[in-house]
Amino acid sequence: MDYKRVLTIQDISCFGQCSLTVALPILSATGVETVILPSAVLSTHTGGFKNFTFRDLTDDIPKIAAHWKSEGISFDAIYTGYLGSVQQINQVIDIKNTLARPGAAVVVDPAMADNGKLYGLFNDEYVNEMKKLAFDCDIMLPNITEASFLTGVEYKETYDRAYIDRMFDALVKNGSKTVVITGVSYNEKTTGVAVLENGEYSYYEHRKLPVSSHGTGDVYASAFVGAYMRGKSVFDAAAIAADYTVACIENTMDDDTHRYGVKFEPVLPYLIERIK
Repeated sequence: MDYKRVLTIQDISCFGQCSLTVALPILSATGVETVILPSAVLSTHTGGFKNFTFRDLTDDIPKIAAHWKSEGISFDAIYTGYLGSVQQINQVIDIKNTLARPGAAVVVDPAMADNGKLYGLFNDEYVNEMKKLAFDCDIMLPNITEASFLTGVEYKETYDRAYIDRMFDALVKNGSKTVVITGVSYNEKTTGVAVLENGEYSYYEHRKLPVSSHGTGDVYASAFVGAYMRGKSVFDAAAIAADYTVACIENTMDDDTHRYGVKFEPVLPYLIERIK
């Protein structure tokens, strides 16, 4: 087995199962060397917690990258999640251009919006900068809201296959190569992921659960990257990540005391077995 090295760049919440707190263990469990570059450190994530601490690491990012470059450290893949500012997006672009090995996979989760709205700290300037990163990556993992902001295609809660095709057409027109749109539901009982690779559309449908959980997008993206780096096709990695995320939610949904994330750790053996 080739031993791949993946760099993931996103924030870390010391408590709360999201971002680097899930990316590091999930990627490591899939059998790839995982290097982290925190964009910020928070005492907890921002979903439902009050008075959390926050330390911005923007000034540290170029220093860390410069040290890695001086040591000859490079990466087989770069996977980005939540980035807190326009400056950080541009820092990531520089890292991609200087520390990625030839043929490295750049996977971007443009974590900036959901349910038709941008996250509170973001604006049009942020979206425009994210386009520079997202449209120049190898694989993009947006939800429908993020795809809408990136393309200008009107956000809809009810849609058909033709609407998703419009999204894909707009993404490709802007430079996208391979795209996995998450949370695509063509009916009330199921949801799934829509994949566009080499101009070909495919769709993986799975159960729609009656609950939502914080951090599941990060769980999905991390499982996808791990499976893909272990040799799975884009479609198979997308399907494995979807099933794993559903299993994590199911493992958590009956516990009313655990509303800050999903219990992903006990389900890691399932992910490992699927990748094998």
